[in-house]
Amino acid sequence: MISLLKHKLTQFILVLVLAFLIFQFAVPQISLLLTGIAAPVPAHLVWMIYMPAVTLVMILFVSSSEMAWAEFRAPLRTLIVERERRSVIGLRTALLIVLPLLAGLAAFFQIQPSVSPPAELRSVHPAPPSSITLEGESIELQTAHNPFRNESGAPDLAALAEGEAIYGQRCVYCHGDALNSDGIFADALRPRPANFTDPGTIAQLTETYVFWRIAKGAPGLPPEGKGWNSAMPAWEGTLSEADIWKVILYLYDATNQFPRVAGE
Repeated sequence: MISLLKHKLTQFILVLVLAFLIFQFAVPQISLLLTGIAAPVPAHLVWMIYMPAVTLVMILFVSSSEMAWAEFRAPLRTLIVERERRSVIGLRTALLIVLPLLAGLAAFFQIQPSVSPPAELRSVHPAPPSSITLEGESIELQTAHNPFRNESGAPDLAALAEGEAIYGQRCVYCHGDALNSDGIFADALRPRPANFTDPGTIAQLTETYVFWRIAKGAPGLPPEGKGWNSAMPAWEGTLSEADIWKVILYLYDATNQFPRVAGE
């Protein structure tokens, strides 16, 4: 037994097993004792970083001398090339059957879809703040209105044309020429940019809500909106207040949508 434990191949296997047990079970318990919270090591870190690192260290250990390397390789070479001893041949045959089966099972479970609850509550249209600050001025989102619409709600045509130009310069790359989220960058974003032609987007919102989303972008989302993992940048500092109102005119006009009125 002692001679078996001193063998380099045995030590190699035992250290790998011990390292896995530590990462899988000991680390969460240590975390629980120190912090009161059991923090497991993510599986992808165990198999992609920690276990490969331990394996590399053990390979360096067993190859530190010619004698140790020869001792490590001898059983493996016997297992691969032995043609006389039935026990070795039987073990080799069993490994050739079991290892592909295990690899297949691992691949099978890896590609199985899994359903897990979100890390936090998600709202498609999270509640906006009552006011925001833009260019050093406070804008009350409950009472603000688009200054480029007249009393009947019709857009100022000159402002509408400027809004179209701004969209073409800043927004088209993600939201697309037809405003249906098929811009040249859209496929690289998760989730995709908003499809403004969808009646579930801007047609359901007030212009002040759209103003807030454009000005503050994903960084301005409240906690219940973080589930979007939105790639929307904050346009404050790049677009002026007037520019944002003008591009909003174009969004509604180009999609034949009408903004909701607050309270309706």
